[in-house]
Amino acid sequence: MVHSIQAALAAWTLPVSLVLVLILDALVYLRGWTRLRLSRVNIIPAWRAASYLLGLFLIWLAVGSPLSEFDEQLLTVHMAQHLLLMTLAPALILLGAPIMPLLHGLPRHFVQSSLAPLFRYPPVQRLGRLLSNPTLCWLAAAAALVGWHVPAAFTFALQSETWHVVEHSSFLVAGFLFWWPVIQPWPNVIHEPRWFILLYLFLATLPCDILSAYLTFCDRVVYPVYLNTPRPFGISPLADQQCAGALMWSCITILYLLPAAILTVQLLSAQTAPANQAPLEFHDVA
Repeated sequence: MVHSIQAALAAWTLPVSLVLVLILDALVYLRGWTRLRLSRVNIIPAWRAASYLLGLFLIWLAVGSPLSEFDEQLLTVHMAQHLLLMTLAPALILLGAPIMPLLHGLPRHFVQSSLAPLFRYPPVQRLGRLLSNPTLCWLAAAAALVGWHVPAAFTFALQSETWHVVEHSSFLVAGFLFWWPVIQPWPNVIHEPRWFILLYLFLATLPCDILSAYLTFCDRVVYPVYLNTPRPFGISPLADQQCAGALMWSCITILYLLPAAILTVQLLSAQTAPANQAPLEFHDVA
């Protein structure tokens, strides 16, 4: 057991390209956030900047840290990667209200000459509206979750480095799509009624609950590829699978329940708020 752990850690190498991209992203965000703070005090609170940086760190933790060396040996680690990439990191990054800091952090000439005309281009605007549609966002997240956990697709991605990267990338993109209608990062304009998000979150738990229950209570190993891998912590493949299912169920339940609870409180408060008092929206506090 100790030998397999040491071998996995020895095989880890720092993914320089990923680290450089994440560091550059963080520097651009912090530059823009600082410029906004100097122009308008507290336009984006410090906790949002901390949330953004934590989200970037979790991306590195999932696919760039020594943790990633154990995903081919333990389904629990593989599941933890999926949760970090699809659930935690995107939510934290969107909570960082990234649009304005990133735009102000980039060179002004580049934003005015390239990005601004691109964002005003009608096909790009239509694409943006399509990608932020809650139905499409929900379907994209459900498809990524279910599709990559089909045993054939799961095994194929695990055995191919290229498709492993594609798998992780699709989880991250699907995570951003899923959380966008929920968090609505400032200064995005909310179009859908907010009560709809409660149903959105509830329905999102269903494929997660079905998959996690299947992994937890199945009496056989669903992914045979783990039968022939080293067991770094002495846990059996079936117990590893049960642990992965339990991890998924508990994390998803908590992480989806929290925004649902916040939104419920705000919707109830909005009904009793004075007519001249504008209620807070979920994206203003979460």
